[in-house]
Amino acid sequence: MVEEILMIITLVSIWFSLLMSTTTLGGATVFWLKHSTKLVKITPLSRYPLITIVVPAHNEEVVIAQTTKAILDLHYPADRVELLLFADNCADHTAQEMRRVLALPQYRSRNARVIERTGTGGKAGVLNEALEMAQGEFIGVYDADAMPEQNALYFLVKKALENPDRYMAVFGRNKTRNAQQNFLTRCINQEIVVTQRIQHCAIWFMFKIGRIPGTNFIIKREFVKSIGGWRNGALTEDTDISFKIMQSGKLIALAYNSEAFQQEPERLHDYYFQRLRWAKGNYQVVIHNFRHLFDHSNWRVKLETFYYSCTFFWFNAAIVLSDIIFIANVITLIARLFIPGLTLPFTFGESNILMMQLLLLNWLLMIILYILQISIAMATQYGQATTSQVWLALASYFTYSQLFIVVSIHAICSVTMDALFHRNGNVWVKTKRFND
Repeated sequence: MVEEILMIITLVSIWFSLLMSTTTLGGATVFWLKHSTKLVKITPLSRYPLITIVVPAHNEEVVIAQTTKAILDLHYPADRVELLLFADNCADHTAQEMRRVLALPQYRSRNARVIERTGTGGKAGVLNEALEMAQGEFIGVYDADAMPEQNALYFLVKKALENPDRYMAVFGRNKTRNAQQNFLTRCINQEIVVTQRIQHCAIWFMFKIGRIPGTNFIIKREFVKSIGGWRNGALTEDTDISFKIMQSGKLIALAYNSEAFQQEPERLHDYYFQRLRWAKGNYQVVIHNFRHLFDHSNWRVKLETFYYSCTFFWFNAAIVLSDIIFIANVITLIARLFIPGLTLPFTFGESNILMMQLLLLNWLLMIILYILQISIAMATQYGQATTSQVWLALASYFTYSQLFIVVSIHAICSVTMDALFHRNGNVWVKTKRFND
């Protein structure tokens, strides 16, 4: 009886996750059908607010020069940009590289400075210090490895000016600049494209819900001050402040034409610990905001909390449980060759045929939906919808995507142990950078 209940819960959970994914895919498809025929023109803005761009950099000497140049070369009036470059607790030549770029003849007159920081709080600590220094109406954030496309800031500001009373923050899209480096970076590229061009576009189009990414966004300076700034030490300061903005009743708008090119991990070790930090941070945010499902928070906060709770807790648990069911039955079938009297632990009735059929159906549906999401996402980018991407998607389903389960289990165990033993779990593992 218990085994049948577990199987029913698992199957229903997986079907519900497929329904949510299909709904998101449908919303994104409608979004791109509406926007793919629109001609994008660069026209003068009604005004050009002063933007303070902040670049937090911890031991980023390999990539910081390229990023600094890309920001200084943005197609936005130079006198309307203030650039704050933070060398945060660096033990390399990050600050020297920053100053070398600023000393170039074409940049000497720019409103830019280098701050060598020795404080605590990680990236959130940097942003809070920048908040006190900034003069701009908006604060823009670019990670040290994120090179903005020349019109990226223009599109962010343009969107913010569409509805200045409600749009407290505006975010763009990020693309992988080292996508062709190896199998891992190709898989990461597919994941990011799906996240940016399916999930983000769909939830903005359907629900006007936005999620601040770690880079390529602007946010109103006075508004950030009014909500107490960023939470120092937060592993995912972007998700944390996104919930704060939604809780205030304001919106985080999507500027889908704004793009930045970021470097992704090229080694499995770097990738694993980067995603572990993200997963831990997201778990912390979900746990912190879980109460909003039952209080008088606005519906966007409730919907986003529900989505994150399903993704990181419910659906992960269902996948793990389905794997246990599958493995237990397979092991029993093999053991039957030697001990004929054994019965399968997970069946409906006396036969396992129906169970096997349902598991096979779920498996096929998940693969089809996974490949369909990637294919549609790639179709929205020029030259990306190729046969090789389909084969890569199929390969990544059985390899790369399964790592998320391992990372999630590791993250929830780590968060639990941090709470039980009162240890500091907000420890960053530096992601190694590479020369392009």
